Amino acid sequence: MSSKSEPVSGGLSRARRRWALGFHATTLITFLAASAAPTPLYHLYQENWHFSPILLTFIFSVYAFSLLTTLLVVGSLSDHIGRRPVIFAAILLQAASMLLFMLADSPSWLIAARIVQGIATGAASGAIGAALVDANKMSGPIVNSISPLLGMAVGALGAGALVQFAPDPMRLVYLLLFAALLAQAVFVWSVPETAESKPGALASLRPHVGVPPQVRPSLMAITPINISIWSLGGFYLSLMPSLVGAATGNHSPMTGGLTVAALTLSGALAVFFRRQKPARANLTFGVFTMLSGLLIVVAGVHTGFVALLFSGTIVAGTGFGSCFLGAVSTIMPLAKPEERAGLLSAYYVQSYLAFSIPAILAGFLSRAVGLTMTADIYVCVIILLTSGGYAALSRARVQPAE
Repeated sequence: MSSKSEPVSGGLSRARRRWALGFHATTLITFLAASAAPTPLYHLYQENWHFSPILLTFIFSVYAFSLLTTLLVVGSLSDHIGRRPVIFAAILLQAASMLLFMLADSPSWLIAARIVQGIATGAASGAIGAALVDANKMSGPIVNSISPLLGMAVGALGAGALVQFAPDPMRLVYLLLFAALLAQAVFVWSVPETAESKPGALASLRPHVGVPPQVRPSLMAITPINISIWSLGGFYLSLMPSLVGAATGNHSPMTGGLTVAALTLSGALAVFFRRQKPARANLTFGVFTMLSGLLIVVAGVHTGFVALLFSGTIVAGTGFGSCFLGAVSTIMPLAKPEERAGLLSAYYVQSYLAFSIPAILAGFLSRAVGLTMTADIYVCVIILLTSGGYAALSRARVQPAE
């Protein structure tokens, strides 16, 4: 049976739903693992090619900007032509970016690889996220929240371990990811299609942000908190390994990978254990937990005490994951099935702008005042934005979906 005549999610058997949910979750984990894999290698790249923190944050952020551009153009495409063709094309592009990383011998190669990687991840994010909700409206948003965090933890920790203990550290991690992506490119066609084809595919390529009217008040209400959590994630994936080295004297790639993994893995665990909680409760718990963790992180940076820094990161990551879950659970259930990919793309546009722009500014700032002072300023801004956003959310009439 062709993909056009296959039943959408409402007609799928329980086994087919589980297969769709599992495959799309695994694919999303692979994409985010690939996006985090360069983080423990940045110090090696800097040592070999002698570039500044400003260029480092640019290499990191060019991924986010290419991802954003792609989301704006093709974010709703899978609502028209189906999820599988978009996901398949994205997998092939991600595999191509792995080849570029393996061939890299200068910063310009890294920039090219990150651009292709951003295009691939942007194309995949809306389609995979919508497919997960298609497969299971209750579990889909939870898996959507856990998978990116788990993927970043796997990518950072796995890359750090391979750099530390395996041969050819600047290529092996990309080779393994390339092999995984090729396997997923084959198996994607065995996954049931969960979106019906509909006209308007070409028109959907016009850059736009697809936020349905009924979702806009809720999205506006959670925006300051969402900006805060993604700004924190951007700092960790770009400059945090360098900050850990400067604060503790430990420049091990494994330590850098562990630092990122501590944030994202604790975030994934928070999503799992709090998945039954109401969206507002998760936002409240997440805000206060993240702010507490950040204060501990700052203390760890200033004392050079690694255990304090890691424990603060775990606490902050727990808040990060809870806020992320609360944000996604607030907006996604409000969208109709045909609006999900467009809404998720709009959410990621906001998120990745917060992920990238503050990190670039931090790169410039670190050159002027140093990494430690930059971290202090960065944390202060996040605390002010999160506190103000939560206060506004508490006074708002908008009630997040429960």
